[in-house]
Amino acid sequence: MPSISHRPAALRDFLQSEAAGGIILMAVAVLAMIVANSPLADSYFHLLHAQTGPVLSEKLGPMTPHLWINDALMAVFFLLVGLEIKREFVDGRLVTWQQRRLPFIAALGGMAAPALVFLAVTAQSPDLIQGWAIPAATDIAFAIGVMALLGSRVPTALKLFLTTVAIVDDMGAVVIIALAYTASIKGVALLAAAVILGAMMAMNRAGVRHLAPYLLGFALLWFAVLISGVHATIAGVLAAFTVPVVATPGAPDSPDSPLHKLEHALHPWSAFLIVPLFGFANAGISLEGFSLGSLLEPLPLGIAAGLFIGKQLGIFTLIWAAVKLGIAQRPRGSTWLQVYGLSVLCGIGFTMSLFIGMLAFASSPNVIEEAKLGVITGSLLSGLLGYLVLRFAPPAADAAQAETEIDREIEQDGDVEAIEGRLR
Repeated sequence: MPSISHRPAALRDFLQSEAAGGIILMAVAVLAMIVANSPLADSYFHLLHAQTGPVLSEKLGPMTPHLWINDALMAVFFLLVGLEIKREFVDGRLVTWQQRRLPFIAALGGMAAPALVFLAVTAQSPDLIQGWAIPAATDIAFAIGVMALLGSRVPTALKLFLTTVAIVDDMGAVVIIALAYTASIKGVALLAAAVILGAMMAMNRAGVRHLAPYLLGFALLWFAVLISGVHATIAGVLAAFTVPVVATPGAPDSPDSPLHKLEHALHPWSAFLIVPLFGFANAGISLEGFSLGSLLEPLPLGIAAGLFIGKQLGIFTLIWAAVKLGIAQRPRGSTWLQVYGLSVLCGIGFTMSLFIGMLAFASSPNVIEEAKLGVITGSLLSGLLGYLVLRFAPPAADAAQAETEIDREIEQDGDVEAIEGRLR
């Protein structure tokens, strides 16, 4: 890959690769559904659950390809999520409270409203309550992928805003996973994890800039967290927060920043391998025995309604209220109809929603399949309606001027620090 010092438009590259990854993820999800309902179905499910490794955790049992993907490779995905969160807060579009205000408000609505809709639909089924967080997450790759299909019809400011909201959303999902979906704790392993994390923090304070010690620490932390009872993917986020960063506000990423180096190195692997593998391993649902009536069962209906209705309602309502109350300003170069289309697209949950669904109902495979059906249905409806709204929404009167200004800022500053702070 090109050196970071020659990537003044790193954010543009990020959006393009995220879009490409989202399109690949769509194709892989469709492929998984086809395979799971074809003569290859038995081979598909057998391969995913074949014993391929030792027992690393008593809770998980013998390792399988499915476990390696969900508990090991996804920890690398969460490492990237953690790096993106830290970068945004230190050297990106969430540096100041002015920049954080609207994305935080939107993400809050986008997590709370879907959960409330889910709980309302499943109120008569108390055994499903633990699934409340499934529709609370947004899949950034999928949503950006849909936007990529629309090309220049979507203002760049909306793409950047969606990225920021999704990162804040991911932060909320990480907290939910750590607090709500943690099994019984093993104190010794948790203490070991704390010691490893402390050592990594000490390396940062001591000025260690080589990435190798941090990657070794991440591997050790992952294993300690795995056997502690806390979900192993949390190790990725915790490790990311210890990686040093060189902040360059108003300028492209520093070629000497360990965090930026690691983020740029991991992103292609995450977008084009890890997330598609996760999608292929988890989107395959056997539709044998399912009917249209299955979608009206409390769990799939609650998840689908949370994603399709709750997301757009929560995000759009809070953005509208924040703008009308003078708390924030609408993304420049966009119309209210386009903002609504973005709010609908945020209902594409997929990767994180599937992941939370498996944690919420870990001991009930049949219930997990129902949850997957709800995630796919809600995400599909959100993607289709969001696409149609953005496809036919007229551009804002100042769209051309806004695009010219934003293009200039992207060329000048790879992390585009000022965009969200200068909305008008």
